[in-house]
Amino acid sequence: MADAASPILLFDSGVGGLTVLAELRKIMPDAPAIYAADLAGLPYGEKSEAQIAARVAGLLGRMAERYQPRLACIACNTASTIALGMVRDVLEIPIVGTVPAIKPAAAISKTGVIGLLGTAATIRQPYVDQLEAEFANGNSLLRHAAPGLVEVAEAKLRGEAVDIGVIEAAARKLREMPEGERIDTVVLACTHFPLLEDELRAAFGPEVQFVHGAQGIARRIAHLTQGQSFAASQSSRFITTGNVQSAQALLPALNKHGFSRIEAF
Repeated sequence: MADAASPILLFDSGVGGLTVLAELRKIMPDAPAIYAADLAGLPYGEKSEAQIAARVAGLLGRMAERYQPRLACIACNTASTIALGMVRDVLEIPIVGTVPAIKPAAAISKTGVIGLLGTAATIRQPYVDQLEAEFANGNSLLRHAAPGLVEVAEAKLRGEAVDIGVIEAAARKLREMPEGERIDTVVLACTHFPLLEDELRAAFGPEVQFVHGAQGIARRIAHLTQGQSFAASQSSRFITTGNVQSAQALLPALNKHGFSRIEAF
């Protein structure tokens, strides 16, 4: 049984995993959590598979040693599709990954044409091919790499202006694909992208619905920690790699998630 003070560790390349934390807080409001952002490594989507696997496994190994979490969640599609197996081999705690929500999207699409927005590294993974083969149920899945949306989401959380042009370009690229005009469901295959759901809705139009995995991930974490005790005195912590000073612009947004300061890892 896990120590009552043992936290849940949420790991992401940046702040996209806050969308997972928000859902987790709805069902586990009192669980101590450590949110770890690898801002020094951002963006992951432009790195090679070998670079991502080595970085994620190395960081999570050191974080598990330092913080002794009861469970770790890789709240990042790119890191999960590449490094999940390696991390599970290295760590002896439950590891929850984040995978593109193709199965729920297929269940709700009426036209049978689904768009998927992710990073370049995510959309080329064989793991996504497997998900499509297993769960798309004959639906057409159109994939587009929109790495620029990661930077736009990070900028939005820092209180900076949102570059609508980048969002509109991502929507246009999906629409321009064969059958793209029939897209009625879009999978947001990066935890950063739900932060831009309002802007994406404006770009795609009201007939398109968006699906992401945050609720399912939160439910999985709750299931794996069911019956465990949590120390009420433990507060949540936000830690980051890289320059803490340059991350301070995130604090107003982090305050809303219960974090009062940013710590260096």
